[in-house]
Amino acid sequence: MDTHADRQIPVHVRPEGVTDEGVKAAGVLSNALETVERARGALYDFHQLIGHADLMLDEVVELLRTSGNDELADQVEGELMGRNVVEGRWTFQLVEEFDENYWSFFRECEKVVRDRLAGGVPHLFEAEMKERRRTHGHRHHEARP
Repeated sequence: MDTHADRQIPVHVRPEGVTDEGVKAAGVLSNALETVERARGALYDFHQLIGHADLMLDEVVELLRTSGNDELADQVEGELMGRNVVEGRWTFQLVEEFDENYWSFFRECEKVVRDRLAGGVPHLFEAEMKERRRTHGHRHHEARP
């Protein structure tokens, strides 16, 4: 059972020697990574949607054949079904190449910058913004759970 007491909540305290510029640079890069994560999700959506559409073509081919449209069924089956979405690649290959060549490197780079400029503290920029913007002493404005 997960309770608040069981969770490891990161301490979002600025380490000594960390500058405003460093916190901002790490924060903007972290925000960029979050945008890349969203793009990655859209890429996986694309991958699954294309895969689903391709599988639907089985039914299309069957319906065309049962309705006497063998020529059209042959065209869909031979030219569309299983077709590469880009030269030489299905969507799973796009996902794999994106993950290997871009997403994983972006994550590593963000961690290096965060470690060097923000003492490794995640979301330090946002944590400091929260502290500035919350109303101290008011319910639902607590610093931590």
